Amino acid sequence: MGNKVSEFGKTSKGKIAHIYTLVNGKGMALEVTDYGATMVSILAPDAKGRSKDVLLGYDDVQDYEQGTCYFGAIIGRNGNRTKDAQVVIDGHVYQMEKNEGENNLHSGSEGYSNIIWDASVDEDGNSVSFHHVGADGEQGLPGTFDITVTYTLTMENEVKIHYEGISDKDTIANMTNHGYYNLAGHAAGKIEDHILWLDADAFTPVGQGMIPTGEILPVEGTPMDFRAAKSIGADIEADYEQLKIAGGYDHNFALDKKTKGVEKVAEVSESTSGRTMEVYTDLPGMQLYTGNFIVKEEGKEGAEYTKRNGVCFETQYFPNSINIPSFESCLLKAGDTFTSTTIYKFC
Repeated sequence: MGNKVSEFGKTSKGKIAHIYTLVNGKGMALEVTDYGATMVSILAPDAKGRSKDVLLGYDDVQDYEQGTCYFGAIIGRNGNRTKDAQVVIDGHVYQMEKNEGENNLHSGSEGYSNIIWDASVDEDGNSVSFHHVGADGEQGLPGTFDITVTYTLTMENEVKIHYEGISDKDTIANMTNHGYYNLAGHAAGKIEDHILWLDADAFTPVGQGMIPTGEILPVEGTPMDFRAAKSIGADIEADYEQLKIAGGYDHNFALDKKTKGVEKVAEVSESTSGRTMEVYTDLPGMQLYTGNFIVKEEGKEGAEYTKRNGVCFETQYFPNSINIPSFESCLLKAGDTFTSTTIYKFC
């Protein structure tokens, strides 16, 4: 177990960013930066114990500033897409930034992927915490929001992400991490051959602007069914409207959870390396995104990332849930505490 901190360059505004490295002595290492509370790399052992970085990302903080893919970033206050960039809370309409057509994506330019967080290291727990106090009106949303995100690297080769926040007014809290994984290595190319099992009987179809229609449809008999493990690419080019709309998978799955606690909801593996990653969460949904919109991103170590070079497992409340009464709401009442935990375990 151990950790270290070093500089990660300067932002375009001259602020120094830092990178924090956690090591567990079992072949795993995690690097995170205070810019965007972003995961920069995950070194994970393969079946023969050889470690390789399995997370897409950049070499320098300014690349994260300029990037548009949210590689490894914390997303908040509100993840995913919000219809018309508006939320209604207590009968009042709040206008967010329209940064994807008429809609809001990942809370816009003031989102938490674009700020430098206050960091503190817990050497005994092999964790690093990032803290931010968002002012009332931040991102167009009500309430002063005090949020802490903690990354922990465990002796069981788990990357554990814990969120905890409180607001002095009713607001929304739907936070996630936008890591892109390639279990063959971050520069290994396409991920269609990864084998995925996903514990979801249903998904939320999308319409114009990739906004959920409000329906919850069964995956049975569709390319969205991963209840029996199959390769991500098996049906990705199927003649199916939802896949055509998104250019692949970019959909929220309604997880078949048995409790409100943290449960295993997905497992993905890659045969060449023998790596497997399990996903655990206490949230009701997860966005499966197959990197359909990556276009020639210059990544770490001279790598060039393109379409479907990484896959995301973004645990969440359903997208636009604040505006769809039939979805479990991401509303956070004043004085209540938002807490959530997601775990990515490497086997």
